[in-house]
Amino acid sequence: MTSSPPQSTSETREEQAHALCLRLLTVRPRTRSELAGQMVKRGYPDEVAANELDRLAAVGLIDDADFAEQWVRSRRARAGKGKRALAAELRTKGVDDEVIAAALDDIDAGAERQRAEELVQQKLRREKLDDGDDTKVMRRLVGMLARRGYNQSMAVAVVRDELAGERERRRV
Repeated sequence: MTSSPPQSTSETREEQAHALCLRLLTVRPRTRSELAGQMVKRGYPDEVAANELDRLAAVGLIDDADFAEQWVRSRRARAGKGKRALAAELRTKGVDDEVIAAALDDIDAGAERQRAEELVQQKLRREKLDDGDDTKVMRRLVGMLARRGYNQSMAVAVVRDELAGERERRRV
């Protein structure tokens, strides 16, 4: 029986770093910064972490621009997030501001307003509008849009328009 030559400690650490990153990437896509943070947390030397991240980027397993585009598409569709909230989420994931700007570039003001209108329409269907006092409903819907990253002036305008439209629809 032949035994393999003993590996050096640095080779073993590099293999462990590689295995860690692949495990993390199997769960969900991650940014370079997120993977770097996980390696720091587990005590990998900076050189080992940098080499592994460069290696994964070279083969296309780490791509912050692609990550940002997918994140924006997904979070807009599923959670109805506005540009401001999406930018903040990407910043917390360690994505560079230029990459964030490029990912958000496709969302124009019209598309953002349209998504806000859809969200308000969904919520309005479940609201009772009996008493004629729209203040409480208005506050609740503007707050919902604000938490999702829409700017206040647009949120107020959308809620006002959709509330008037819903009142008209129910009257008919």
